Amino acid sequence: MSSNQGYIVKQYSMPIKRYCQTLSLKNNPALLAEYRKVHSKSEAWPEIRKGIRSVGILEMEMYILGSQVFMIIETPINFDWETAMNKLAHLPKQEEWENYVSRFQECVPGSTSAEKWKLMERMFYLYE
Repeated sequence: MSSNQGYIVKQYSMPIKRYCQTLSLKNNPALLAEYRKVHSKSEAWPEIRKGIRSVGILEMEMYILGSQVFMIIETPINFDWETAMNKLAHLPKQEEWENYVSRFQECVPGSTSAEKWKLMERMFYLYE
């Protein structure tokens, strides 16, 4: 589905909450293409996908515009961000993954995911 047709959102049988984050990538066309590739379904490391789910994350989506990436994370209502991010940082292969993708990212080498990705503040929604 293309961006001008929208994206289907998964429905859950429980209340969920959403976190939004952003990250800057190096503005290099070859690196941007490779970053997209390593996040594709066929290339993403299965251990990383499994680890994300193991800390309680229900869904994670990433969107890109130029060298800016935006991530949406959906979790159960009782999800604790700090606890989950600490657990994620210590899972097998996670540090290796973070070091691997850091070559694409504007970040300090050796940073954890929680240090690289910046939580965003919601400033608008259609109030009910």
